[in-house]
Amino acid sequence: MAHFTPNQQKSITATDISVCYRVQDETFGGLKEFTIRFLQGKIHYRDFWALKGINLSISPGECFGIIGPNGAGKSTLLKVISRVLPPTKGRIITNGEISPLLELGAGFHPELTGRENIFLNGTLLGHSRADIKAHLNEILAFAAIDDFIDSPLRTFSSGMVTRLGFAVATAWQPEILLLDETLSVGDQVFRTKCSEKIMDFSTKGTTILIATHDLGSLQSLCARTIWLDNGQSRMLGPTQEVIHAYSS
Repeated sequence: MAHFTPNQQKSITATDISVCYRVQDETFGGLKEFTIRFLQGKIHYRDFWALKGINLSISPGECFGIIGPNGAGKSTLLKVISRVLPPTKGRIITNGEISPLLELGAGFHPELTGRENIFLNGTLLGHSRADIKAHLNEILAFAAIDDFIDSPLRTFSSGMVTRLGFAVATAWQPEILLLDETLSVGDQVFRTKCSEKIMDFSTKGTTILIATHDLGSLQSLCARTIWLDNGQSRMLGPTQEVIHAYSS
């Protein structure tokens, strides 16, 4: 488990982060009905707060957990921190380049081979062809799909795509790494390799946020955890204490 010094300059500071969506109060049978009601001005909306008043302060090298039931706001919080989604209210300050693993394999093309997709995805992540080539053997070793690497991605199982996506995304050590349910996918061998890679990154100074339902991994990886429920913070503190309260 990574340790951190509270008085260090923070990697991530979130102040009163709130995200609000306008949601229709009713559903419609089709586009025609919707259009008629829209033109009549009879569509009513309500505010749905996906996040409300979230405050975080995360130190360099800290491995920080996020737990909560489905729909609690875990993924929304990671999207706000990664700048994918602007908050309705509040402020995010980050110190360091962010590498979000919010969807493993995003940017892969099904008709390209696994090897070609490594270069495609690496380029999308901002790396040069020469740099990708220098990391190629490391990526192949981690993904462990040698027999399929020159086959089209559409022939891969979902687990193979996941392994390749994680291998490419973590071939370079990031300053801030955001993980959304990555520890909950793949077989046990793959999950163990992921945990070992994350622990190595944290030891070397990477700040890591993990949103997951895998409470066992959080206990072994994260010093602190926040429990989200209906977009609000129910508890923030030492991981074991938060998990005990969440599971009670």
